Amino acid sequence: MSDLQARLATRIESKRDDLIQLTQDLIRIPTLNPPGENYREICTFLGERMARSGFEMEMVRAEGSPGDSTKYPRWNVVCRREGAHAGECVHFNSHIDVVEVGAGWTFDPFGGELKDGKIYGRGACDMKGGLAASIIAAEAFIEECPDYAGAIEISGTADEESGGYGGVAYLAEKGFFDPKRVQHVIIPEPLGVDQICLGHRGGWWAEIETFGEIAHGCMPFLGDCAVRHMGAVLDKFEDTLYPAMAARHTEMPVIPEGARQSTMNINSIHGGQNEQAEDSTALPSHCVPDSCRIVIDRRYLAEENHEGVKGEVKDLLEELRVTRPNFEYAMRELNHVAPSMTDKEAPVVQTVADAIEAVMGKKVRYVASPGTYDQKHIDRIGKLKNCIAYGPGILELAHKPDEYVGVDDMIDSAKVMAHSLAQLLAGESAVA
Repeated sequence: MSDLQARLATRIESKRDDLIQLTQDLIRIPTLNPPGENYREICTFLGERMARSGFEMEMVRAEGSPGDSTKYPRWNVVCRREGAHAGECVHFNSHIDVVEVGAGWTFDPFGGELKDGKIYGRGACDMKGGLAASIIAAEAFIEECPDYAGAIEISGTADEESGGYGGVAYLAEKGFFDPKRVQHVIIPEPLGVDQICLGHRGGWWAEIETFGEIAHGCMPFLGDCAVRHMGAVLDKFEDTLYPAMAARHTEMPVIPEGARQSTMNINSIHGGQNEQAEDSTALPSHCVPDSCRIVIDRRYLAEENHEGVKGEVKDLLEELRVTRPNFEYAMRELNHVAPSMTDKEAPVVQTVADAIEAVMGKKVRYVASPGTYDQKHIDRIGKLKNCIAYGPGILELAHKPDEYVGVDDMIDSAKVMAHSLAQLLAGESAVA
């Protein structure tokens, strides 16, 4: 390890308390999505923080994007610091939004409590701990190597938890991830401090509706129950589709192991009358439901394709339409994301791999994510292939009660990020 690499590690260790405080401050801004709360507040906080190290802040509202409104504007912040000489740009991208709290917490979800070396709170792991680590890494690098070549960018972006269309997708459309502007992207998602995430599976989301005829519930034979028709759809899924998906496996290094096959989740089901309000004491009326809807969340492999995945479901529905009396349906695609994979030989991959070996003394493990994240927009819209996810945290804690991030993990990942900056912008070899 070079003298600069050693000094970076020492400086990051000296910033432990600052890293803890920064992570806590970020958690204590409840950026819940939906509906998209406090986005401007956290973007302003980040911009003011980065200004202390000479970064220029640009606030970008994703006007017209899904969810953007006067009450809940989709704000993003991009902070950029130019070096002393011309060179390439390294961009750290983190999403600022967090999912709903849910039940089962024993810690204050927005308290940021530190206990036994772990910081607890919604978004601690996914991914405010990674955002904090990237900031500390950049600040340490600038302090130790102020005459670096190129540029450093740190962004806080909206709506990753709901597809990223008000965040990275919007920025990519506006040219923020043009390969002429940015050459290397690291997304500090919680994939493990000794692992590099090269990409993710594909996703196809659709709504299926079955139709019937309303009638009195005491004479259901005079109507046609849409819920029973949907039951036939679910039976087809159980008997045919799920076994077929379970038999397919990928060469993608997806974690956890169960995600190495094709999967599908029934996201929701709604049939018949709307549910009564919680304070209602009224009894339901007696009607045969004439509509039933489900939303499906189909995750697919690099070895599959969009048309095949969509066609497989449509074929099952068409078979029911032919064989089941009075079966009618409609299918509507809600969203589609293709699989994404960065080549192991890409510069950012090799750089971070070398840094992991230097910091942690172990060979990197290459993985792929079971779910999509904002790499999809950087890849497909920005046309920038040199992108990975690397950050602190345990993936399985994401969206769970008592979510936390380990302080030691954040320190290690900050060292890896700083070492990577030294390689890419200061010409330092991570491994002696």
